[in-house]
Amino acid sequence: MKVKQIALRLFYIVFSIVLIAVGVNMFLGPHQIAAGGLTGLAILLEAWIGVDRSIIVYIGNGAVIIATLIFLGREVFINTIIGAALLPVAISIIPQYQLVNDTMLSMVVGSVIFGVAVSLLYKNKASSGGTAVPPLILQKYTGLKPSIGLFVTDGVVVILSLFRFGFDSFFFAILSIFITMVVMGYIENGLSKKKRVHIISKYSSAIIKDIMDELGKSVTVIPTMGSYEEQEMPMLMVTLDASDYRKLIEIVGKHDSQAFLVTDVVSDVHGRGFTYGSGSV
Repeated sequence: MKVKQIALRLFYIVFSIVLIAVGVNMFLGPHQIAAGGLTGLAILLEAWIGVDRSIIVYIGNGAVIIATLIFLGREVFINTIIGAALLPVAISIIPQYQLVNDTMLSMVVGSVIFGVAVSLLYKNKASSGGTAVPPLILQKYTGLKPSIGLFVTDGVVVILSLFRFGFDSFFFAILSIFITMVVMGYIENGLSKKKRVHIISKYSSAIIKDIMDELGKSVTVIPTMGSYEEQEMPMLMVTLDASDYRKLIEIVGKHDSQAFLVTDVVSDVHGRGFTYGSGSV
């Protein structure tokens, strides 16, 4: 890995850890919202037994680092050590200050910040330790998305918060985890969504030419037969970025205003032009 790549990855890890600390100390913690995770458990135990939340994070992360080395390998282990070591430091440095008085607004903002931060860590093969690691292990061995895994592992902490903080904080914590999961899911899939379009037209040759010339995409031609007229007609299939979709509609409309189009949203595409370098698909 090049020095520039390593430096950029370290920057994202440090930035993500600071975001988590801000979310905990300024948005979730002041309103006693233990929204899962080791940080949520730290908020809960700090109120329960009076131990500083940064100390609880240090202890919990020690066990997590060992599990990371065993199940996730050296690269993730090194990145996790960085995150696990920095998080309690960031939590102890960032002021514990109630930035927003409204509990609902504070919960929403804190959850979005937390979701963005954890997603950035996952994308850089790192974590902040705590319950952020089990979802990575589950993803490796079961294929479960990290956002779902985090939702499952955080459930225990949320249930425990019911007995200490009451029903209001309990339901805020559930909603916080849901918002975090949605944000993570969108970052995991939403930013890379493509469109797959099927086109049936009498002028398929002209449409294919313009798609290749103007969009730089190749087209798959599928033989089809209509059930009404029982007439063979080629169906075109093209996968493209969402930003190119309007242009595709213009190309098809220019040649055939009566063309039949079916569009699907695709969250993951692999192949030349998308994951294997430049070129058309």
